[in-house]
Amino acid sequence: MKLPDSNLLNGLNFSGGPGALPESVLRQVQESILAVPGVGLSILGISHRSDWFAAVVAELESNIRQLLGLSADYHVLFLQGGATQQFSMLPMTLLAGRTQPAEYLHTGYWSGKALPEARREGPVRVLWSGETEGFRRLPSDGELDFRADAPYLHYVSNETVEGLQFHRTLGRDDVPRICDMSSDFLSAPGEFDRYAMIYAHAQKNLGPAGVTVVVLKDELLREAPDNLPGFLDYRTQIAAHSIYNTPPVFSIYVVLLVSRWLRDEIGGLAAMDAINTRKAATIYRAIDASRGFYAGRAAQADRSRMNVAFNLPSPALEAEFIAAAQAAGFSGLAGHRSIGGIRASLYNGLKLTAAEKLADFMADFQSGRS
Repeated sequence: MKLPDSNLLNGLNFSGGPGALPESVLRQVQESILAVPGVGLSILGISHRSDWFAAVVAELESNIRQLLGLSADYHVLFLQGGATQQFSMLPMTLLAGRTQPAEYLHTGYWSGKALPEARREGPVRVLWSGETEGFRRLPSDGELDFRADAPYLHYVSNETVEGLQFHRTLGRDDVPRICDMSSDFLSAPGEFDRYAMIYAHAQKNLGPAGVTVVVLKDELLREAPDNLPGFLDYRTQIAAHSIYNTPPVFSIYVVLLVSRWLRDEIGGLAAMDAINTRKAATIYRAIDASRGFYAGRAAQADRSRMNVAFNLPSPALEAEFIAAAQAAGFSGLAGHRSIGGIRASLYNGLKLTAAEKLADFMADFQSGRS
């Protein structure tokens, strides 16, 4: 079986998820579906209890620590249930039975999803909400009053739906800092050692759906309840090296290939950030040069490098844009169902040339309707 031409391989996939995967990774996946090199079995038929898969997990743990620059007191887990499971698993571990409220930021669609799950377990204080402003900006430091007695701080680093991204680390260093990095994990360098826990589901920058990466420090679990279900207890998962039950072997293997690609082909997170910055600048330049034909949703200081959300002058024109884009080979440009509009997601696997082609298409579409 031969893969399509490289110009079409990941195509022009601007979907908010699942996102584009690197071409070299897809070629390795193609080979491994038939037979994993050195194993002789399809990746779809290898036991999760095999020595080979244990080595996959061990290498992937090491690769993620290396990419993030983390010490050995951070555990790296590969769990199931997406970020949604972490919305519950986290407060079950850190908030249940507490009297002081955990602090949450409500900056968009996904951070809003975390709130009711946390409130099931204990008190929550919403430090700031952008809901009344339509989630078009993020808070300044002066709008945030962090408390020293909070069990933890939780926020989303990149709001996938609204195209908002924090470009700084928030919170107090004496309060555990928890961050949902689902849509910008491994996209740029950061102060990762200042976080007590980071989690990210895979279908943006890391691989296919089915696995969620969780990075957490030993000290975070010192006061965790002892009555948690085994599957939902981080300590159980740590002891089992993420193989407590049957894990998504295929998805974890693809994440391993992506981590190697980031390390060996891209050259690390600083190099990845340089590429992602150029992709985002290409699309935002097209928006800013359109004299209002394209209108970005997010405040300029808070623009996401991963998800560019924008509108056209009318819903009718937006529908026409999406139809024309699909006919031209672009995929996944419709905005999230909660807000509509247009969204171009620029995850790691998307090539710079794809962003350049979209910018050219945007200019041509506008010129034909001005």
